[in-house]
Amino acid sequence: MTQTHPAMRGLQTRAQLLLVPLALMWMAAAAQGLLGIELSHFGIVPRTVIGLRGILCAPFLHANLAHLLANSAPFLILGYLVMLRRVRDFAAVSLAAILVGGAGTWLFGAAGTVHIGASGVVFGYLGFLLARGYVERSVAAVLLSLAVAYVFGSLLWGVLPGASGVSWEGHLFGCIGGMLAARALAGRARR
Repeated sequence: MTQTHPAMRGLQTRAQLLLVPLALMWMAAAAQGLLGIELSHFGIVPRTVIGLRGILCAPFLHANLAHLLANSAPFLILGYLVMLRRVRDFAAVSLAAILVGGAGTWLFGAAGTVHIGASGVVFGYLGFLLARGYVERSVAAVLLSLAVAYVFGSLLWGVLPGASGVSWEGHLFGCIGGMLAARALAGRARR
């Protein structure tokens, strides 16, 4: 029997944590596109009781293939960067982005709208990575924050109201969720 090197096991764990949720997103898109199953009603519908289920469901649902493609690459890249220090950061940041992003969207989204897509989670990862340099103040964290700001900083325009059909509320509150996670995880690391 061969044993897997610890570094390889860590890489496998990171790949699974990223690829399993991404596969669920693609399977939901396939169900909609190939089988004609409409899933968008499982999204966040602001200030409705039924819309609360969307907080957990919405990140896995997308309006179309272009929407899914637009979220897939940043989800993989930024999600991987979240895991660089500790793999468990990924779960904490994902949960914060989903819950804070979803709750903020549910509270402040426009009435009669449905919010779907993983972009709130992507913005959560972005907020975490940008805030981490500030709250941790280590050289590595600051350099990573600066690199992320350089490459992905233009995404921050997405937290402002603008294009019709784009959930700026999900972006804004997802980003806030990521920033809150950076603060909480930095405090835990100091203790």
